[in-house]
Amino acid sequence: MTALKATTASNAPRLVVRRGAVAVAALAAGAALVLSGCSSGQQAQTAREVSAVNGNTADVGQVALRDVRFLLPQSADYSNTKGGKALLAFTAANDNAGQPDQLSSITTDLGTVKITPSAVTIDASGAVVAAGPDAMHMNAPTSSAAPTSSATPTSGAAAASTTSAAPSSSVAPAAAQPTTATGAKEILVEVDNLTQDLTPGLTYPVTFNFKEAGTVLVNVPIDASGSAHKAG
Repeated sequence: MTALKATTASNAPRLVVRRGAVAVAALAAGAALVLSGCSSGQQAQTAREVSAVNGNTADVGQVALRDVRFLLPQSADYSNTKGGKALLAFTAANDNAGQPDQLSSITTDLGTVKITPSAVTIDASGAVVAAGPDAMHMNAPTSSAAPTSSATPTSGAAAASTTSAAPSSSVAPAAAQPTTATGAKEILVEVDNLTQDLTPGLTYPVTFNFKEAGTVLVNVPIDASGSAHKAG
């Protein structure tokens, strides 16, 4: 009886130690799971926070379309509502270093597309940027020529036989197409007589037709920021 008590008494500390070790191990495992969960959550959150481009992208032939989007209305001229007008913005880059291309047309069921200027050539290894009208007007180069003055007549008898030359003026050349800081040509693309309202969060099919590269359809969203992203 005495030996049994002694054996039981000697086992008691071992049981306490084992229970304590199990508890510590459980706490450690729980902490590891919590840290692992936090780490996973942080990675997932970081992936979601990667800055996204507002517009859509597409590639056709040697032409790369980037940041294609409708701008939010920034003036009374553009409403993005049925019967009104909208601005289409994008960058079209020609990756062909040996041959230029041409943006023949843009079509959509949303309305009538007007491109200014009407003939848009994308130089070899060049680009065009469809931006807002303010950007185009701000960067458009200006040129002027002052008219020349008439010849001064002489006095006396010589004046009677001398006729003054009529003033002449030189015609100012047509303004060159505006460009961005990186040399990309700027154009204006408007969709007039909209057949429906343009709603943020939705996309609308727009077809781009290039002379060399071909045709591509892009599902175009509404720009989240409303600004015209200018190359350069």
